Amino acid sequence: MSSTEAVAATGPAHPTGLADSARELAEGRTTSERLVSEALARIEACQDTLNAFRHLRADAALAEAAEADRRLAAGERLPLLGVPVAVKDDTDVTGMPTYFGCGGDLPSAAADSEAVRRLRAAGAVIVGKTNSCELGQWPFTEGPAFGATRNPWHTGHTPGGSSGGSAAAVAAGLVPAALGSDGAGSVRIPAAWTHLVGIKPQRGRISVHPHSDAFQGLTVNGPLARTVADAALLLDAVAGPHPDDPHRPPAVEASAAARREPGRLRIALAWRPPLTLTRAEPHPDVRRAVTALAETLALLGHDVEEARPRYGLIGLGFVPRATAGIAELAARHPDPALLDPRTRSALRTGTRLGGRVVRAARAREVSQHRRIGAFFRAPGAATGYDVLLTPTTALPPPPIGRFDGLSAWRTDVAMAEACPYAWPWNVLGWPGVNVPAGFTSEGLPVGAQLLGPSRSEERLISLAAQLEAGRRWYEFRPPAARPAPATGGR
Repeated sequence: MSSTEAVAATGPAHPTGLADSARELAEGRTTSERLVSEALARIEACQDTLNAFRHLRADAALAEAAEADRRLAAGERLPLLGVPVAVKDDTDVTGMPTYFGCGGDLPSAAADSEAVRRLRAAGAVIVGKTNSCELGQWPFTEGPAFGATRNPWHTGHTPGGSSGGSAAAVAAGLVPAALGSDGAGSVRIPAAWTHLVGIKPQRGRISVHPHSDAFQGLTVNGPLARTVADAALLLDAVAGPHPDDPHRPPAVEASAAARREPGRLRIALAWRPPLTLTRAEPHPDVRRAVTALAETLALLGHDVEEARPRYGLIGLGFVPRATAGIAELAARHPDPALLDPRTRSALRTGTRLGGRVVRAARAREVSQHRRIGAFFRAPGAATGYDVLLTPTTALPPPPIGRFDGLSAWRTDVAMAEACPYAWPWNVLGWPGVNVPAGFTSEGLPVGAQLLGPSRSEERLISLAAQLEAGRRWYEFRPPAARPAPATGGR
């Protein structure tokens, strides 16, 4: 299916976007009770098909919507007052278990995470928690605890992971925006595979408390939305540290950045990923789509040329930190026997690589910042690049069940072949934005990353908004749900 056909093949009516919903509520043109009840109805209607949500909080959300309507009627105004949103299953919400893709009986959270606290402070109504693969390890959202979450563009394929439930929910129009988390591309990968904007912010921009310094500093929270303005609005609403957070970058104004021109930029297009010990190369449809996006950037007046960042052996800084983070979370599970064998393998590896090895891996970050930072242009300098453009993934969305039955090693190899581009920016802690790049010949979405140096969110968001104004990717909607394949699913 071509992208033109994707426009025509619209499914059920989609809700208004995040910013428009907030505006309509503030102007009295709709009510929170209506928006929330409609979101809950859409979720229920699509749950058997897409399986995007692990838990709904329908009664609590409707009660909060009624309270939001009272506050709106009294003249109160907040950025997201009364707007329904969703959060990922790794996020603590008071009174709900934080399963993070796992099975078993887990206690309910006694307090909101800092990101949820800030969402509530902005007035948002959280309708539920979206599915994630077990402990966020994989670029697919499948598991025995909840089944398989499916891509609304083609239900025989994964929406990606680990924030696949959030991505599927937004792409299908169940909610106008959702929060995900990104420890190796887990916001950007599902955004690419569901035709969304996904922002991985600077480390510390959005608090991950109570898991501060999550996954040894690899993981950050980030928004998923259909437009840059909506993603920026959600970022502004949740940004800011908890008092205990070790990373505290200065504040940014994401929404303001989305409204201004980025200026003329030097943009490097890089096809070769970091060393992954695989033969990862972009699929022809991915290369075609990203090439077209690069050509659009050139037509907008930017200087675009192919280049190759000096990644070095950055994987030596990733593997110990990632596996140690999995081990830390897996060790807390009350019944480790319920965990996927691949998780238990990662737990053993992370335990072996903990302590001194992890400290050494983290110490390498200083030299990695220096080496890769030299690729970018310093303020006032004539040389260097302002933005790095790469594919977000090497492959289009894999079929549901593609990773079933694989050993831990084979799963890692398959992941590296499909998704070799995103994870280095988690090691560095720097920001990146996925933008929709187009569709494969089969109608599956693919994406491109805009990557920058430390604290460059505003530039990346301005550039993404400029691209969006020309390419208008928000006009493309998923087709009506197609039946899942008879084999290979769950």
